[in-house]
Amino acid sequence: MSLPLVALIGVLFATGTYLMLHRTITRIVLGVAVMGNGVNLLLLTAGGRRGTAPVIGGEGTFTDPVPQALVLTAIVIGFALQAFLLALAWRNWTVDGNDEVEDDLSDRRLAGPMDDADGGTDGGVDADTQPDPPGEGGPR
Repeated sequence: MSLPLVALIGVLFATGTYLMLHRTITRIVLGVAVMGNGVNLLLLTAGGRRGTAPVIGGEGTFTDPVPQALVLTAIVIGFALQAFLLALAWRNWTVDGNDEVEDDLSDRRLAGPMDDADGGTDGGVDADTQPDPPGEGGPR
């Protein structure tokens, strides 16, 4: 592996990670695409040195075809994942008018302060949202 390829793989992974940490779906999709390219380049460079195509009757040092097959599979899976994420982004844009990922109510409850009116003994969960204990209340 050469030093410029290692640097390029590192830059692709760092850029992909940075983009995936944003809260907009379009940047998350771009981060997944960039990181997928970094993984593909990593697989190809880890595959070994160059050689001739492994054709029956050929002579010389052959290239290992397994990393190339893995990269082709990763390209197809990455494209399907990107298409799915873009469909989610389009759906979110048509419903909300923006592509920002919002916190779930349970995420906000966990991130919020732990003090309640009862002294915070219930872990930040309101008593009216707690399910009834077995055998008490509820429809029969």
